[in-house]
Amino acid sequence: MRPLLLQLDHFGSFREPVSVDFTDIEYFALVGPTGAGKSTIIDAICFALYGTVPRWGKENVIAHALAPSVTAGKVALVFESDGRRYGVVRSMVRDGKGAVRTKEARIDELDRAAPLDRAYDAVVKPLAEGENVTPEAQRVTGLEYRFFTQCVVLPQGRFAEFLHAAPRERQDLLVQLLDADVYELIRQRAAREEETARQAASFARDQLAKLSGATAEAEGELAERLAALRRLAETIGADLDLLRAREAEIGRAEQERAAVAERQSVLSSLRMPGAAPTLAAARRAAAEAVGVRESEVAGLEGDEHEAYEALAALGDRGEPRAALAALDARERLAAQAARARAEATSAAESLHGLATARDAAEQALATAENQRERLRDAHAAAHLVHRLAVGEPCPVCRHPVAELPRHDQPADIRTADRALANARERAERARSAHAKAETSASMLAAQATRLESELTALPAGGDRAELEGRLAAVAKAEQLAKEARHALRAARGRLEEARTETEQVERQAEAAWRTLEAARDRLLVSGGHEEPPPPVVRGDLHRAWTELLGWRDRAAQAARAALAEREERLAESRARLVADRRRLAERLAEHGVDTASDASPDQFGAAVAAVVARVDSALERIKEDRRRAAELDVQITQKEHEAKVAHELALRLRANAFERWLCAEALAVLVASASETLRELSDGQYELALSDKTGDIEVIDHGEAGLRRSARTLSGGETFQAALALALALSGAVARRLESIFLDEGFGTLDPATLDTVATTLERLAAGQERVIGIVTHVPALAERVPVRFEVSRDGKGSHVRKAGHR
Repeated sequence: MRPLLLQLDHFGSFREPVSVDFTDIEYFALVGPTGAGKSTIIDAICFALYGTVPRWGKENVIAHALAPSVTAGKVALVFESDGRRYGVVRSMVRDGKGAVRTKEARIDELDRAAPLDRAYDAVVKPLAEGENVTPEAQRVTGLEYRFFTQCVVLPQGRFAEFLHAAPRERQDLLVQLLDADVYELIRQRAAREEETARQAASFARDQLAKLSGATAEAEGELAERLAALRRLAETIGADLDLLRAREAEIGRAEQERAAVAERQSVLSSLRMPGAAPTLAAARRAAAEAVGVRESEVAGLEGDEHEAYEALAALGDRGEPRAALAALDARERLAAQAARARAEATSAAESLHGLATARDAAEQALATAENQRERLRDAHAAAHLVHRLAVGEPCPVCRHPVAELPRHDQPADIRTADRALANARERAERARSAHAKAETSASMLAAQATRLESELTALPAGGDRAELEGRLAAVAKAEQLAKEARHALRAARGRLEEARTETEQVERQAEAAWRTLEAARDRLLVSGGHEEPPPPVVRGDLHRAWTELLGWRDRAAQAARAALAEREERLAESRARLVADRRRLAERLAEHGVDTASDASPDQFGAAVAAVVARVDSALERIKEDRRRAAELDVQITQKEHEAKVAHELALRLRANAFERWLCAEALAVLVASASETLRELSDGQYELALSDKTGDIEVIDHGEAGLRRSARTLSGGETFQAALALALALSGAVARRLESIFLDEGFGTLDPATLDTVATTLERLAAGQERVIGIVTHVPALAERVPVRFEVSRDGKGSHVRKAGHR
């Protein structure tokens, strides 16, 4: 994993967006005072990949990702691994209860050709989201979280302890550094595997016990029975063919019996129609009835003709009827004219009285109006008196008033108003009544005059008695013609009925002949008669039926004899079939094949085939059970062996000797790998080796002719080189290819000479390896020797990063 670009937004002590560009950097330092936030940058790289940080304790804790005063934050990292570019983003939010949770997490493969500042716009393929981001990051980097914290962020301080520790202490440290406690987990797993294997073996033994009947003897018995059944199936073919022949023989016999029975049924059903003996006489009687009715119709047709000629001689009744109607109309008009004239005279007489009443009402109205005016003047005068004053001019005559006049109180003017209104209403009613009467009298007079003119214009009427006599003669002639017509119609109906009855008799005769012919045809079709039925010659129907029925009686006697013979032959065939079926069923029962006594040949064959299939299936099951038993034997042996191996492994891992042996082997490999690295870092002066006597780590000093001495004799800088070599050796054992190493250690306790050695060692490490080397320090002397420095500072607004040098 090689970081390219790290972006922080409100992560840890960084309260503002910050970008750290690692492009084309092989060796850099994060410098700044203690507490500035240098280690937070390394924490951000770890958090982006794995969602947690070692310094936070538990792996699933993210509460420290956000400062208490912020509600959201984000970390984004662009990195390369195995020649591919990736981008991982994690954003956090604080909910209403103050808990921090992950809002978004994703990892994508990015286009390596895209500019770094637009890397997230060039997604080649989304890889994972949410909880799947950490496993995907482990996959693309090839490092699990605990290996990243041991190999990328090197704990070389513990390797300095490891370098100087006693053998027992070194073993404890090695167990921790190598996670050797995993072997205790292996021992526990081995114990569980032992129990699982023993349970599997026990279960297999139980299954094997259920297959105790699957023996070679049982298989042999079934095989023998199957062979016998198959031989039986091959040999019963002749028996089945015999049964089929018997059934075919019975079928033919039943068909013959059915044919004879059918002929007998046809003969028995032959009956002469009930009307056949009397049809000849009925035909003669019907023909005679038609002749009588035809003569009757001819006579009545003549009577009808004579009646209509007499009616035509009297002429049309329309002329006398019209004359009578005109006479009636003249009489009605004369009566109407007389009534109209009388009504006009009466109206003229009543008009005079209404005129008198009108004049009286108008005179009364004039009187009431005059009285109303006088009363109004009296009221005006009385009112004026109250306004006069003696000596003042009168408003009417303009003379001075010498004395006030005296007036009596006038009557109430409202009474006069009501009297005037009543007089006006009576006058109006009188005028209206006179006008209506005048109009009515004029109309009645005009109507009387018009009716009298119409009466004068009508022609004079004829003799009523003569006209009525002519109409009575015409009515009588019409009645006679009608009666003649009805009589003729009834006679024609009787003639039609006679003809219909004749046709019906003819149809009955034809049907009787057709019935006779059809019956003879059925007898011919049925066949099997020694003597054919007599031919049908149309003529005497009764005689023809009598001859056919005589032949029927002779043929029925012969059919009864043939049916008895067929019944006897059919009974014999059925008895033979029953005997053959019984013999075959007894033979099959000897082989365990159960069949019904009336089974068909196919059912016999199917029963044998079913038993063969069942025995074959049972044989296959017992073979399968034997194969399964053999597999269970192997499985029991295998599981018992696995339980034994797991037991031995758990027993071995329980002993302390295994841990000592494991640590000794790991220490030998670790020291050998660290020795090669130390030789490179010290320009070939130093190597590491294990003491054969004490087991301590010793230094081979080639500057002193290969002198071996204790690692405790190394100076501070030499101790850093040796501890760094051990850390790199362990990292190389855990991860095959490390593209980045971060050293987060305190270098402030080193003296100038040791610090120079440390700086030189790191420069050689950076120059000789294809990896990014990053250190975290607040020592200026060490930082100045690093080509690229990221200066980290902190103020009231949080931490800040500035790229200070690049040489």
